[in-house]
Amino acid sequence: MHAPAPHRGVNIASIAAAIAAISVVGLGLNLSIPLLAFEMDARGISSTWIGINTAVGGVATIALAPFLPDLVRRVGAAPLLLAAIASAALSLLAFKVTPSFLLWFPLRFIFGASLCVLFVVSEFWINAAAPSHRRGLVIGIYGTVLSMGFAGGPAILSLVGTQGWAPYLIGAVFFVLASIPVMIGASGAPAIEKESSRGVFSLMRIAPAATMAAFIFGAVETGLIGFLPLYGLRRGLDDGQAALLLTVAELGNVALQLPIGLLSDRVDRRRLLLACGTVGVVGAFLIPYLPIDGWSMWVVAFVTTGIVAGLYTVGLALLGARFDGAALATANAAFVMLYSVGLIIGPTAVGSGMQVFDPHGFAWTIGAFLVLYVLVVAGQIWRDR
Repeated sequence: MHAPAPHRGVNIASIAAAIAAISVVGLGLNLSIPLLAFEMDARGISSTWIGINTAVGGVATIALAPFLPDLVRRVGAAPLLLAAIASAALSLLAFKVTPSFLLWFPLRFIFGASLCVLFVVSEFWINAAAPSHRRGLVIGIYGTVLSMGFAGGPAILSLVGTQGWAPYLIGAVFFVLASIPVMIGASGAPAIEKESSRGVFSLMRIAPAATMAAFIFGAVETGLIGFLPLYGLRRGLDDGQAALLLTVAELGNVALQLPIGLLSDRVDRRRLLLACGTVGVVGAFLIPYLPIDGWSMWVVAFVTTGIVAGLYTVGLALLGARFDGAALATANAAFVMLYSVGLIIGPTAVGSGMQVFDPHGFAWTIGAFLVLYVLVVAGQIWRDR
């Protein structure tokens, strides 16, 4: 069932508002996670406790996401986004003034919950506002902007440093700025008239190709960000070369989401998800056999990372084409929830794989996640023939 195309008059402002809000999620996440880790390290907190505190953000998403469709219905998309923006800005500043590490756990939960609202509500808004024949293009733009936001967070930290108030204030200002397009586009925000008849878990069963794409992308992406530089070091690169390899991989995300989104408007999206997964499998299993400091490794890292990120872009577009109204909001909640589960499971699995088969377990574990996805999607397409 297709979401109805909105009135042309509010379409661009409405979509731009949601994309502006979500770009801040990317900036906020990738500025705050390393910033807070540096802050905890400077306070003498062990790396184990730093990891546990960071994971609380993912737990907040998993706890809150199932309730968000009903909150959107009761409160409205724009007011909920504005509340989340204010909450994210204030909680980010609160980390700096809170001396007790124990209090950082409820703060991290509030911050994680705010980012969860921004993710789920923005993606629901984008999906509901996108015209059906251009949905892939719109979500491709969203994916590109989000990837740029992800890249922008660490870039800001490298410019202003991690000491003092400056990075916290800059992060908070970015959140506040995002409220401007949300207020401008508020009149075009999608509304939910009635409750969804389906829960988050039933939608996972109905649309496994789309919802599982979020889990696999979350697992593979965080495993890659966390361990690709370390993999490079263990194969003989120096620090700068290892960081550059990760940068090349992340540029694939930025460059390829728009073409993948455009392609998804022209082909069967489930088959495109299968193709993205298959390219990911080939790329992951090639990595151990390529020279670590050659052009071939750069090309494979760039293409594999960008194509695997297409799982998120195409999966989101597939949900928008399949559901509308409350069911779409619930599907988006399931999508973000599974992505967060991937964030928790991925680094643990990839780290363990690398420890058992040092160093190539990194690539083999990522490949195994993608093989699982390819099998599930191929099975679903086979059943539905």
